[in-house]
Amino acid sequence: MSNQPIGVFDSGYGGLTILKELVAELPKYDYLYLGDNARAPYGDKTFEEVYTYTLQSIEWFFKQGCSLVILACNTASAKALRTIQQNNLPLIDPNKRVLGVIRPTSEVIGQLTQSNHIGVLGTQGTVQSESYLIEIAKFFPDLIVSQEACPEWVSLVEKNLYASTDADYFVKYHIDAILSKDVKIDTLLLACTHYPILINKIKQFTPTGIRIISQGEIVAKSLNSYLNNHKELEANCSKMGKKHFFTTGDVVDFNAHASLFFGAQVTAEKLIF
Repeated sequence: MSNQPIGVFDSGYGGLTILKELVAELPKYDYLYLGDNARAPYGDKTFEEVYTYTLQSIEWFFKQGCSLVILACNTASAKALRTIQQNNLPLIDPNKRVLGVIRPTSEVIGQLTQSNHIGVLGTQGTVQSESYLIEIAKFFPDLIVSQEACPEWVSLVEKNLYASTDADYFVKYHIDAILSKDVKIDTLLLACTHYPILINKIKQFTPTGIRIISQGEIVAKSLNSYLNNHKELEANCSKMGKKHFFTTGDVVDFNAHASLFFGAQVTAEKLIF
């Protein structure tokens, strides 16, 4: 197929912060984005629900011609990716690939800390899965990792309260909570694609000297390396610099939020499963 964009999937808008960095790093490729806003948020869904929704979306991407799909959603990466890679892909098409955001982040996070103590801020689902604890331990077994679920943060962003004083309590509460778990933390990982929108508030309540890490650039550089190392897959990806956006939710609402996450005007189409 001549039209084989790189698929980028998220439960909603957040994955657009990843797509933004992918386009900056790899602008020549075509991208197809899907936000499953109708069923968001994924953070409080069961493993089975997240797996079912994610698999359905991946199958849709494959039908659109995608040979490679990026799960830009941390919760989907934590709760569904491994099962899909091991059980579903060999049956669907062993030549297709589905990648997540947890592994590339885990591969480098240990290089970004001096104290070897980091904090992971994520959704309830990501934290409960312990995926970051497991993956980071593979690459940096001596790293001390603390986690904190921040269930209100996604809602603050989607309700456009990310810059308001209403956000102060919830941001400060969770920053204080994770730093109280380990006073040696010198690096905080924003393990949810919504959280970079709260970066100014997060910086406001984070002590000077603590590094705050967003995943977008890490994932983009990892994908660049992956494509360089998988020439046959890379050759299948179409390269016209085109971007198409779909949402299972309200198109007007998606477009209104998308410019905040993507940094440019977005016009999405409606998808009904």
